[in-house]
Amino acid sequence: MPKLTKSIVDAAIPRARQFTIWCSELNGFGVFVQPSGSRTYFVDYRNRDGVRKRMTIGRHGKITVDQARKLAIATLGETVRGGDPAEERAQQRKALTVKELCDRYLAAAEKGLILGKGNRPKKTSSLYVDRGRINRHIVPLLGTKRVQTLKSADITKFVEDVAIGKTATIQKTGKKRGKSIVRGGLGTAARTVGLLGGILTYGVNQGFIERNPVRGIRKPADGVKQRRLSDDEYRLLGKILQEKAADKQFETTVKIVRHLTLTACRRGEAIHLKKSEVDVDGSCLRLDDSKEGASVRPIGLPVLNLLAPLLSNDDESFVFKGAAEGKALIGFPRLWKKLLKDTALADLTPHVLRHSFSSIANDLGFTEATIGALMGHSRRTVTGRYIHTVDSLLVMAADTVAGYIQGLLDGKKFRRTTYALDRASREAALVRLFEQSLAPKDNQASQRMAA
Repeated sequence: MPKLTKSIVDAAIPRARQFTIWCSELNGFGVFVQPSGSRTYFVDYRNRDGVRKRMTIGRHGKITVDQARKLAIATLGETVRGGDPAEERAQQRKALTVKELCDRYLAAAEKGLILGKGNRPKKTSSLYVDRGRINRHIVPLLGTKRVQTLKSADITKFVEDVAIGKTATIQKTGKKRGKSIVRGGLGTAARTVGLLGGILTYGVNQGFIERNPVRGIRKPADGVKQRRLSDDEYRLLGKILQEKAADKQFETTVKIVRHLTLTACRRGEAIHLKKSEVDVDGSCLRLDDSKEGASVRPIGLPVLNLLAPLLSNDDESFVFKGAAEGKALIGFPRLWKKLLKDTALADLTPHVLRHSFSSIANDLGFTEATIGALMGHSRRTVTGRYIHTVDSLLVMAADTVAGYIQGLLDGKKFRRTTYALDRASREAALVRLFEQSLAPKDNQASQRMAA
């Protein structure tokens, strides 16, 4: 039994049946010679239970005999430490790939088992976005990797690849226009690695892996500027809306834009606003579903004046009707771009209107808690926790901000410091309203207060 060398392995003549050449210097190390002429290195060992195992190392030609010997020595060293390399390799082959884990995650999410914001099951719209990020970025870059072998370096490389646009492409969607542009960038990388972290946390909770390799990875800043409209841009927007209102194709779009501007609603909340969700008497919108779940939004008089004519009939359809009967204006995003095309506001997005609303509310002196309630940021705001007099104060705040913005849309010019209530005045108003609530006018009112 000679020491295995390249010349000996090359000189081995294939037979009708497979045979083995053992190495004289390293017990357990040998090479199979197949009838086809292929030669494969292997190592034999006994695990800690005394069971004999055989593990292939590599094919002759792809690795040299010296490389195979070093791998055999490393494998035998693992057995001395109590390991079982062949079993570990088998388990590795059975380990989930990233794609398989993503499939399990989506299946669990569709059953409501993956909780999102506010410990609520993820919405259909959120799952649609998640599925897109998985199919367009995660699977192409990491899908074939085994979850157990993922390292922080793999995640860092993934973030870099998405950020530089390695997964950017144009996909066919099957919809009317047939194409979807997939872009990379810092923002996409940050949001996608956040989703990947959630998927791997699910893997940890299910026992597929022990540690989440995304933990500790810094998300890139996407560099998005928090743009807000200036007073002059509000006036320009008001002029554009006034001009386009007479155009039949923009009639409903103009109303939605005004609604977005005066309420800071999200685009989807405005497009799918139902008549049943508008509480005229309570001066608020009672949204059945939003990004934060069910939400109450105080609204001012300019909004009520806008919505009132659209609530005239008794049907329970959408406030802003689309072309099809009983449908919302789902073509709003396209009409929005067309409305502002070739104007100085062509780069404007609906989210800028929302951000501008909160900025103006801040300029007018309202507190962060009040602004959060107006915009629906909080799930349990003062609207839901306290007596109706506090709600009245929120309606007053909504009316103040909406009234200011309406004035700008109408082309007016005024100073915010003189327009807004100062903090002392608002606190005094709150005290008066609260005192009035504690002074019932009759016994029936007293009973209501006691209850």
